Amino acid sequence: MNLNQQEPIIEIHGLTFRYPGATDDVLRDVSLTIARGDFIAIAGGNGSGKSTLCKCLNGLIPNYYVGDFSGSLLINGAPAHEQTVSSLSRQVAYVFQDFENQLVRPSVYDEACFAPLNYGYADYRERGERALQLLGLTHLRDKWIWELSGGQKHMVALAGALSLDPDVIVVDEPVAQLDPFHARLIYDKLRILNEVHGKTIIVIEHHTEFIAEYGNTMLLMDRGRIRWVKPVREALNAISELGELHIEPPQVTEAFHRLRERTTPTTQDSPASSRPLYPVTLAQAADWLDDLSLGKDRYQPDHSNSGDDVSSRDKQTHELPQEADSRSGRQPLVRFEQVTYGYKDMARTTAPVLRGVNLTLYEGDRIALIGNNGAGKSTLMRLISGIRKPQQGRVTVCGQITRAVSPEELSDDVAFIFQNPEEMFIEDSIRKDVEYFLKARRIPDYEAFIEDIMVRFRLKELEQRDGRLMSGGQQRRATLAIGLAMRPKIMLLDEPTASLDLASRREMTELLDRLQDRVQTVIVATHDMQLVADWANRVIVMHNGQVALDTDGRTVFECAPLLEQAGLIPPQIVRLSHMAGISPVCLTVEELVARLIERSCKEETAIGSC
Repeated sequence: MNLNQQEPIIEIHGLTFRYPGATDDVLRDVSLTIARGDFIAIAGGNGSGKSTLCKCLNGLIPNYYVGDFSGSLLINGAPAHEQTVSSLSRQVAYVFQDFENQLVRPSVYDEACFAPLNYGYADYRERGERALQLLGLTHLRDKWIWELSGGQKHMVALAGALSLDPDVIVVDEPVAQLDPFHARLIYDKLRILNEVHGKTIIVIEHHTEFIAEYGNTMLLMDRGRIRWVKPVREALNAISELGELHIEPPQVTEAFHRLRERTTPTTQDSPASSRPLYPVTLAQAADWLDDLSLGKDRYQPDHSNSGDDVSSRDKQTHELPQEADSRSGRQPLVRFEQVTYGYKDMARTTAPVLRGVNLTLYEGDRIALIGNNGAGKSTLMRLISGIRKPQQGRVTVCGQITRAVSPEELSDDVAFIFQNPEEMFIEDSIRKDVEYFLKARRIPDYEAFIEDIMVRFRLKELEQRDGRLMSGGQQRRATLAIGLAMRPKIMLLDEPTASLDLASRREMTELLDRLQDRVQTVIVATHDMQLVADWANRVIVMHNGQVALDTDGRTVFECAPLLEQAGLIPPQIVRLSHMAGISPVCLTVEELVARLIERSCKEETAIGSC
C-alpha cells in the first residue's frame, strides 16, 4: 500500500511474525510502502500489532525479540535482514513509549552525545549540540536528567535518537505520559523535523485529535493485519470502521456526523462517497459552524471571570460553587494544612514541589487531580499514602497524622495504584496478587470476598495468568482489583487511562464507577481531560505546587485562560462549545449536538422549520 508517489524509504512485503510460545501470529502477511518525507500515524486497538510492526523497522525484531519471522523488509532499498540493529538504528531512530528507560547518561548533554560517541563519530559533540539545538533544548544542556519534567525527558530521548541524523524517526505513543501542553510541544517538534528537515515521521497513536492535526497519512491495523492506509481526513471520516475497532474519531468529526444524521434526511440510494468529508480539526470545524450560522460571531460565551492570571491565585484555593459542594454531613477524610514539600538537587538545595497547600477531601468525592508535568500531583498523592512525609505543615488521613504513622499502617485506609501497572504485580498469577494483602494481614475467610472481586472486574478467566504478560487494559483491571482487595477508604490512581485504546478507556471509566459502593473517596491524577469531563465531580488544578482551582467538572472547563497557563487543554468538544458560543460548555458530543439543534429550532420556530 502506497498513497504517495514519492521515493519509498521503507518497503515491507508479506511480513509475518509470531512471538515464542504464542499460538497466533501478531503480524499477518503485512505489506506496506512508506514514502520518504511522509508523516504517518499508525492506529489500532491494544494488541493489534502496532508496536511489533515498528520494532521490525530498526531490526529489534527479529534480532533482539526473536520469534517466527518471514517476509521481506527494505530500508532505503537495502534488505534489512542483511543489516544489524546497530546499522539500522542509524537510519531508523526509535523513541519508546517508556522513554525514560532510554535515558542512560546523567546529564542532558551527555545523553545527546551518547549515541554518536558510542558509534565512534569524531564529531559526536557537534552532533549532540545540533540535536539539542533542533529541539530547542540548549537551555537544558547542563541539567541532570533527574531534574527534568516528563515532557523534557521525552524531548531529550528524542534528541538522543536525532543525534545520529536518521532518515526515519519512530515515536511510540508520544502523548501517553505527557500533559496536553508537552504533548503538543513534542508534536510541534516532530512537524518541524518533517516539514523543514525532511525526516520521515512514524507515530503510534491512540489520540485521533493529534493524528488529524499533524499527520498526513493514517494506517489502521486490526489483529496483525493492515486494514487500510488513507489520507488523514478521509481516514478519520471512516467513522463506522473506526468504531468497529474501538477507535474514536476526533470529537469535532463525531459531532458533525451526528448533527448531519439528526438533521439531514438520508436515502438508501445516496452512496457514502457522495457525502461531504466532516471536519477533523477545530480549524475546519470553524468553517462548518460559519456555514451553519452557528459561529462565535453570533454567540459569545462569557469568560468575564476566567481571565485571571494563575500567579494571582498563588495564595488562595478556589472552592467548589455552593450548589455543587453539598458537604454538610460528609466526613473529611484527608486534610492538608500549610503543607510544603520539595526534593534536593545536586547542590543539596531543596527545590519546592508543593508550596503551602491547604486542602480538604471528603467522603464521596470523585476527584480528578490535573496539572502539567511537575505541578505536584504525584507528590500530593504520595503524601496522602504516607510514602512521603511533609517537610512543613501537616497531612491528616482518616484521623491519623501521617508523620506519626508508617505507610504500612496507612495502607489499611489508603490504596495507591501506580502509573505503571507492572509495578503492582509481585506474584506469578493475578489471583495470588489480589489475595496478597489479605493473606499478609492474616485476615480470615477472605475467599468469598476475593471471588466477588474477580467476578466484578471480569478476571475469572485470567486469574492464573501472570499480570506482567497481560494486555494494558487487562493490567489496569487487575490493579484496580488489587487495590479494592485492600478494602481501603481512599483509592489513589496515577494516570489510570495512559496508553489505553478507546474501549479500554471506556472500560476504565465504568470500573471507576463500580468502586463507589466499596471505596469512600477516589482520587485520580490524570492528563486525560475526557476522563475528567466524564467521571469527576470535583476537579483540582495544580500549578507551581499550589492549588490554582478547586471546582466541579463542568466549571473547570469554563476557565480556559487559567487552564492554558497551567499547561492544560480542555477536551475538543469543550473547545468546540466555546467556538459555537454555548455556555455552560458541553462535556459530551451528544450534549453539544442536542444544544445546537435546540438553538437552531428556537431560531426557526417562526417559520415552522422545527
